Amino acid sequence: MLTMIGKRLMFAIPSLIGVVIVTFLLTRALPGDPAAYFAGPAATKEAVEQIRKKLGLDKPLIEQFFRYTNDLAHGDFGNSLTTGQPVATEIRNRLPASAELTLLGLIVSIAIAIPLGVLAATRPGSWIDHLCRVTTTAGVSLPVFFTGLVLVYVFYFRLGWSPAPLGRLDVFYSAPPTVTGFYLIDTLLARDVEAFRSALSQLILPATTLAIFSLAPIARMTRASMLAVLASEFVRTARASGLSPATVIVTYAFRNAMLPVITTLSMVFSFLLGANVLVEKVFAWPGIGSYAVEALISSDFAPVQGFVLTMAVMYVLLNLVIDILYGVIDPRVRLEG
Repeated sequence: MLTMIGKRLMFAIPSLIGVVIVTFLLTRALPGDPAAYFAGPAATKEAVEQIRKKLGLDKPLIEQFFRYTNDLAHGDFGNSLTTGQPVATEIRNRLPASAELTLLGLIVSIAIAIPLGVLAATRPGSWIDHLCRVTTTAGVSLPVFFTGLVLVYVFYFRLGWSPAPLGRLDVFYSAPPTVTGFYLIDTLLARDVEAFRSALSQLILPATTLAIFSLAPIARMTRASMLAVLASEFVRTARASGLSPATVIVTYAFRNAMLPVITTLSMVFSFLLGANVLVEKVFAWPGIGSYAVEALISSDFAPVQGFVLTMAVMYVLLNLVIDILYGVIDPRVRLEG
């Protein structure tokens, strides 16, 4: 297992180098001039040139790249031109908000999708099988930002059941002392029940939006994988041996059907990190997605590059976790590795 993990990490290094190069070139190829943006519409050409020189944008592209990689080697992502703060600090402060939202949305979707897929596979043609198909079709068809806007309109504007979609906490509560960065955990550690309720109520709609988006592929893969395993010979042998249906489904079928589901979970988590950008803008969520969008609009290169590099590192770590789970669920994967 350790050898397999080491190989995966070695293969990840070229990927990260490629991400750094591509991100740097794409940010320079985007339309817009940061110097002109920050100089303002009434600025003269001389003022714009002075700002460009101050930002180092007058240097050759290769020199800018080597300066950027040298800063990365020292753990410096640069400074944001819009906020004036180090990008690493901004990402470190905002990442827990995005992670809390993404993880809660994924947990909710897993809690619904996997039982729904298993029940649909064990009862093909029943009402729950049709419900699974309708739910997955709706989840795939609805854009994530549209789902978020509909939920806000129904539960906040029309019914008044949800708080205003304006961040992680209600304006009447203060943020808890930072321990993990997750408000649900930090408020409990601070024993602030009211702040916990406020944080949970603010999370419900955006997490539900992400859960609806991710529920469809997980449920469909669970159903398809379970159907394939239930039709296999070893399951028929287990049933012929007189084992109870629950033992056959849980002990034999479900575990063997989990590998494709775990692969789907890794893909869904990657999709959620991308969908987070839209959800955070809809719900004014102070995560790294909204931070990257604001930086992209203002042609602020450093935050965009820091955001993409952070996402790439998270993808690499996620794939490593998936490889480890493969080995835990199926020992043959460890032997092949």
